[in-house]
Amino acid sequence: QVQLVESGGGWVETGGSLRLSCAASGRTLGNYVLGWFRQAPGKERNIVAARYATSTYYADSVKGRFTISRDRSGNTLYLQMNNMKPEDTAVYYCAAKFRGNNAWEHWGQGTQVTVSS
Repeated sequence: QVQLVESGGGWVETGGSLRLSCAASGRTLGNYVLGWFRQAPGKERNIVAARYATSTYYADSVKGRFTISRDRSGNTLYLQMNNMKPEDTAVYYCAAKFRGNNAWEHWGQGTQVTVSS
């Protein structure tokens, strides 16, 4: 089992920055892909960014503004969010999936991010 705990959410003005953290523990985390999702009120949960072994993925809406990173131990995942916009307002979730799997199997509890206009 993999446990994920997010932190760092909060309120920020348009154009501001926030950094989210996700502390991961459990099984050999090197075998897992970690990523960030978000869900705005009344909308589906969508992927924001993912960190693979040799590449990263970003949703078009955040390219050039958000950066996903993982510390050397592989146990902490970050999402640096810059030049934030009101449409970035959502609950942000950290997620993990076993390498090679399609489905994201493990989820954190989520952290609220609010961007005021």
